[in-house]
Amino acid sequence: MPPILFVIVLAALIGFALGGRLRPFEHLRVHWWALAFAGVGLQALPVPRIDGVDPQVAGAAMLVLSYVLLLAFLTVNRWVPAAGVMAIGLLMNLAVVGVNGGMPVSPSAVRAAGGSPELVGAELGSKHHLTSSDDVLGPLGDVIPLPSPAGVVLSVGDLLLYAGMAWFVVQVMRGRSRENPRPLAMWFLAYRGKHAPGYWRMPARYRTADPAGAARSGTAP
Repeated sequence: MPPILFVIVLAALIGFALGGRLRPFEHLRVHWWALAFAGVGLQALPVPRIDGVDPQVAGAAMLVLSYVLLLAFLTVNRWVPAAGVMAIGLLMNLAVVGVNGGMPVSPSAVRAAGGSPELVGAELGSKHHLTSSDDVLGPLGDVIPLPSPAGVVLSVGDLLLYAGMAWFVVQVMRGRSRENPRPLAMWFLAYRGKHAPGYWRMPARYRTADPAGAARSGTAP
């Protein structure tokens, strides 16, 4: 199971154990969620082969863009629990990838996780490379091994990101998330949940300056 899925499942189990439930997720108003999907997708997609472009450069560019999109998503939704912790983790990964042209991976950590350093390039692609003497910010690279059955190597930034995600899930399940004070964007896709106020579910052309005005004008559902 990928680490991110394991973290979400474990966090949900902890949330249930603490008396939480999944229903509070229906009341979340999350903005610009397409940025999150795009950011995660850039990390999952293989690096395209483009004539005249170094795959290592293309891979690093995809990672940098991924982190920028995810940071933008967290900035817009900074009211959610642990947004700051997740943002710090992303910034740490962005820093090490940006200065090294990809994520450096510790050979010893790969061995401790049950892998072979010689296969790092083949298995992880050109977004990652084995740590060398030319790399800087080495401690922020992938240096933390998770042995089998996980069999992966993580960075400090990854740990902060996953810890923040787990805290977010648990806090929302327990009803501890704050109400989003930001109006929903009308020009960008936004999750408006079926339990969002009726005013926010109306098409933009039917809205007035405020929900009360909408109700008085007879346009409220």
